[in-house]
Amino acid sequence: MNSAVETQLAELGIEGYLTQHQQKSLLRFLTCGSVDDGKSTLIGRLLHDSKQIYEDQLAAVHADSQRVGTTGERPDLALLVDGLQAEREQGITIDVAYRYFSTQKRKFIIADTPGHEQYTRNMATGASTCDLAVILIDARKGVLDQTRRHSFIANLLGLKHFIVAVNKMDLVEYSQQRFEEIRDDYVAFANKLHGETDIHILPLSALEGDNVVEASKNLSWFDGPSLLDLLQNVDLNQAKAHSEFRFPVQYVNRPNLDFRGFSGTVASGCVKVGDIIKVLPSGKTSQVTRIVTFDGDLPQAQAGLAVTLTLEDEIDISRGDLIVLEHAKVELSQRLSADVVWMTEQPLAAGRDYDIKIAGKKTIGHVETICHQYDINNLSKHEAQSLPLNGIGLCEWRFNESIVVDGYDAVQDSGGFIIIDRLTNVTVGAGLIRGVLSEREPSPNERMGAFENELKALILKHFPEWDAKI
Repeated sequence: MNSAVETQLAELGIEGYLTQHQQKSLLRFLTCGSVDDGKSTLIGRLLHDSKQIYEDQLAAVHADSQRVGTTGERPDLALLVDGLQAEREQGITIDVAYRYFSTQKRKFIIADTPGHEQYTRNMATGASTCDLAVILIDARKGVLDQTRRHSFIANLLGLKHFIVAVNKMDLVEYSQQRFEEIRDDYVAFANKLHGETDIHILPLSALEGDNVVEASKNLSWFDGPSLLDLLQNVDLNQAKAHSEFRFPVQYVNRPNLDFRGFSGTVASGCVKVGDIIKVLPSGKTSQVTRIVTFDGDLPQAQAGLAVTLTLEDEIDISRGDLIVLEHAKVELSQRLSADVVWMTEQPLAAGRDYDIKIAGKKTIGHVETICHQYDINNLSKHEAQSLPLNGIGLCEWRFNESIVVDGYDAVQDSGGFIIIDRLTNVTVGAGLIRGVLSEREPSPNERMGAFENELKALILKHFPEWDAKI
C-alpha cells in the first residue's frame, strides 16, 4: 500500500474511501513530444511526489538505477514507466506504457507514449482514448518537428485540452526569457490547429521536481498553477453524453432459448427502457424492453457503459450493426472523406484494397484520391500521390457497401476506422471521418478503362483463340 492511500484510509475508513473513490471523475491523459524531452521522467516524478509509489517499487528503481540509470547517484524515475528491457537499455520509450494513480480530487490513467518518429503510430494509438495531452518540450531545444507532429495528431484525434510542459528548465538556469521564447513559438504554431483547443503552457523540471506537484522557488517568476493542479482541475468535456445515441453491436447474446440480447458499449448519447430504436443498415425498428448488466437491469445507459439491450421484436441484428434512436439523423454512404495517419513502411497509394474496421463492422475499402498531405511544420497542404510512413493526409475513400457515416468530431467510436493490410493482417493506418461524399461521375480515363475491359471480355467470349493477341 502506498502512503497516499494509507493516509486516506486512516482518515475515511474503508467504506468512506471506497465511496469517495467511486465518485471521483476519471481523466485519461498522455505524455508526448520529441525524443529525450523527459516524458517518462515526468510521469515518474508525478507518481513519486504525489506519493503513489509502493516501497518495493522504489527499492527496485534504486537498484536498477545503479545498473541502467541515466541520472548518476539519484534514482532514475523514468524506470518506473519504461518496462521493456530494450527501453531500459537504450533509455527510450518504445511501447505505450499505462499507469494509474489517484489523488483526493480525481483518478488518472496516464499513457506514456514514445517520442521517436518511427514509433509515431504508438503515440497515435495512445492518444485515441485520451481526454488531454501533456506535450513536453526540452527547454534547450525548443519546439521540434516531433513536437509539432504529436500536437497535430492529438488535435486530429479530437483532444480539446493541451498542457505544454517546458521541461529541463534547470538546464537553462530557470530562464524566464527562454521559457517565453518557447511559449511564443508554440502559440504561433498552435493558432493553426483545427477547432478550439484549451492550451496551458508552464515551465518545470521533471528531474528536480520543480512545478510538477508543488510550486517551486526556482520558478518564482511564474505565477501559474503546477502540473498536478492543472490535471486535477481541468474541466472535462462531457459532449459524449449529450451527443446522439450510437450503439455498435459487438455480440449477439443468446445463452438460452428464452433470452436474446445485443451486447456492446454505448459509444455516445443515452438510451432508456421504452425508447424506439432503429437498426442500421437494415432500417428495422423496435422498442428497448431491458437494459441488462452484470449488476442488474438499468433504467437507462449512457456513453461508456457496456450493456446488453433486449428488444420487443425478433428482428435480425448481427455483429457490426449500429443501433440508433428512431428519428436519429444518420447518413449511409459508400464514399467518404477522411484524414489518414499512415503507420507502415509501404506507402498508402490509391486503388489498393484494405480491410476496414469501423465500430465493430468489417468491410473492404480503397482510396480513390489523396486530396493532400499535411506539412507538420506549418500545417500547410500540398499535393501527394502517396502517403509515406507517419504521413498524414486527407483522402477520398470508397467502401464495398454502404456504412453509417459519423464525423469523428461528433462521435469518435463510429467516426474513426482502422486500416488493415489484407495479406499480412497488420494494422497499417487509422482514418478519421470528415464527411460524406456523393457519387461522382467517372472520369474519361475511367470510362475508357471500363470500355476496354468490357470489349476484351466480349472478344474472348466469341474468339477465345485470340487470347494471346489481345
